[in-house]
Amino acid sequence: MNKELKNIPQHIAIIMDGNGRWAMEKGKPRSYGHQAGVEAVRRITKACRSLGVKFLTLYTFSTENWNRPNDEIAALMGLVLTSLEDEIFMKNDVRFRVIGDIKRLPDDVQQKLYETMEHTASNKSMTMVVALSYSSRWEITNAVKEIVQNIHDMEELPQNALKKLRTGGIRAEDITEDYISQHLQTNFMPDPDLLIRTGGELRISNYLLWQIAYSELYFCDTYWPDFDEEHLLCAIESYQNRQRRFGKTEAQIELEENAPHKE
Repeated sequence: MNKELKNIPQHIAIIMDGNGRWAMEKGKPRSYGHQAGVEAVRRITKACRSLGVKFLTLYTFSTENWNRPNDEIAALMGLVLTSLEDEIFMKNDVRFRVIGDIKRLPDDVQQKLYETMEHTASNKSMTMVVALSYSSRWEITNAVKEIVQNIHDMEELPQNALKKLRTGGIRAEDITEDYISQHLQTNFMPDPDLLIRTGGELRISNYLLWQIAYSELYFCDTYWPDFDEEHLLCAIESYQNRQRRFGKTEAQIELEENAPHKE
């Protein structure tokens, strides 16, 4: 593993699945599994920071999760409040960010999220991003609404002001992949290099659909509360053993890798 430390993915996204099943197999309530999942978050955050990962994005609560029993939702919201400890962020120089439909969250949770983001804003070693009340289809729909609103706002400008604009507004050719990406919630970070899903399920579950177009996918049967540094290293090693071609042929990639580097 040491010989490949230079090829660590810069952005790892994780679907943390299996908390409830882990608890039920132990005869415990689902909330017990979520609490154990918080400990796994602490372990993996520290491990990623130590390895040199720059962005870690964790799927914590989806928009679909609002359909769960009220007591489980309340327990999850309570965990958000108690788990946002300054120590894990400040001690490890980790910046905290959140993506999702935050306005749906309880007021005290929103306040804690914003306080943690503000307090950790100057940390630079790694950014940990929590996806809360998030789904990719919601995110893309929201981006389209924002773009359409921009067009509407331009049309509402006084005619004399509109004439002073070089473009005259947004044109069809202005709507590029980059333009759409700028309106997504993840516009402050690169797309994931590696997506990990724990818990044995083999699906994406409405997570970062736009952003993982060229991500390497890694699925494992381990429930999230049991996921540790060794499991993380296995996922990274699998990533390192793959050739990322981005639509090119294997021969093209090998030619680029073997080309002499300019000083």
